[in-house]
Amino acid sequence: MQALLHHSPLIRTSHSSFPAMASSSLTLPSLSLNNFPSSPSNAHSRTFNLPLLRSRVFMSVASGSQVSVLNDSLFSDYKPSNAFLFPGQGAQAVGMGKEAHNVPAAAVLYKKANEILGYDLLDICINGPKDKLDSTVLSQPAIYVTSLAAVELLRARDGGQQIIDSVDVTCGLSLGEYTALAFAGAFSFEDGLKLVKLRGEAMQDAADAAKSAMVSVIGLDSEKVQQLCDAANQEVPEAEKVQIANYLCPGNYAVSGGLKGVEVLESKAKSFKARMTVRLAVAGAFHTSFMEPAVSRLEAALAATEIRTPRIPVISNVDAQPHADPDTIKKILARQVTSPVQWETTVKTLLNKGLKKSYELGPGKVIAGIIKRVDKGADIENIGA
Repeated sequence: MQALLHHSPLIRTSHSSFPAMASSSLTLPSLSLNNFPSSPSNAHSRTFNLPLLRSRVFMSVASGSQVSVLNDSLFSDYKPSNAFLFPGQGAQAVGMGKEAHNVPAAAVLYKKANEILGYDLLDICINGPKDKLDSTVLSQPAIYVTSLAAVELLRARDGGQQIIDSVDVTCGLSLGEYTALAFAGAFSFEDGLKLVKLRGEAMQDAADAAKSAMVSVIGLDSEKVQQLCDAANQEVPEAEKVQIANYLCPGNYAVSGGLKGVEVLESKAKSFKARMTVRLAVAGAFHTSFMEPAVSRLEAALAATEIRTPRIPVISNVDAQPHADPDTIKKILARQVTSPVQWETTVKTLLNKGLKKSYELGPGKVIAGIIKRVDKGADIENIGA
């Protein structure tokens, strides 16, 4: 976050922009890890100040005066203790942002968002109308900004900065991965918002190009849901087929696909002993090949965006792993819209690795509910905005 948060000890030069690279290592000009210069445009900025990356970046001296960050496996042995978790589309609700708006640093985020988006985001968050806020093109920026505003709300609390400093891993559900990357310093608040804005527009356009839908299947394990998908796919043409798009938690999996395929799946769900199906209020079949038209637009935007090695692990929705190489992060973000979300694996991995405390930051309590479905004893606190 360049605009609001104090400088984190990221590896950066005063005015360099790291280009996308074919290799998995990042080559930078030589500089001291203890003295990072700030660019004039960032002199007033506040970013999340954690020493973790500096302590974990292993440098290898190359020829001349250059150094290289090790490859994408930098965070492979991460041991989580405190996590920030950020919600995805569907968490939005009219009235969100009211509380955070009273915190000056959060209010600045909304002001900057208005400049980038060209409309009054906070007014839509607080006053709606609901159908407008629920649209893909508006809900994604709204959730991104409100979730980061919740971080500022926490920071303003007694002991809030200490909580922020204790966070050693972060992740987000679908859209929330962008929020997590912004929190971890992989890109600025502004650049992240521009990406999210384009992502929402590209996903909406892809959804408009074909009749598709998403539905939650409740009460079955993932193997049974896959069998249900297989049964539905036997009765529809290739273009209408369905697949599991979101592995949320035991007993709750979202299926995406052609409208006809979703309708057939809904009709068969009871015979597979599903407790219920719930059609999701989204534009179309997210996290499937129906979103393929959005990929090239995301790739172009990501190629033009400066992405840095996150200062803490950010767990990917695509493979439930943390990534350190900026070029790899760009590729994964482009793939994310057509790939199933591995949220159940992410949560189980964090808990199995010893995660002690989680915080859900942003609108709603969807993530807290998911965590509790995986482990009833999990310690999670919601920081609304």
